[in-house]
Amino acid sequence: MTRLLETAMEAAQRLPPEEQDELARAILGMMETEAEPHILAPDERAAIERSRAAARRGEFATDEQVRAVLSKHS
Repeated sequence: MTRLLETAMEAAQRLPPEEQDELARAILGMMETEAEPHILAPDERAAIERSRAAARRGEFATDEQVRAVLSKHS
């Protein structure tokens, strides 16, 4: 076990039992998720390739375009 993980475990031991269980469930869930890679669908692969091609061409959104998109989701 690494020193960082030991430190985290020591901190977790000071939590109430319910919070320890919640933390344990979160850690176990993360481990399960990371064990199985996400397989991209063909349309996801195509979208990523389009984005990479645009980046290679130097085509990036302007600050104004980014602000406009972010304002729709705030």
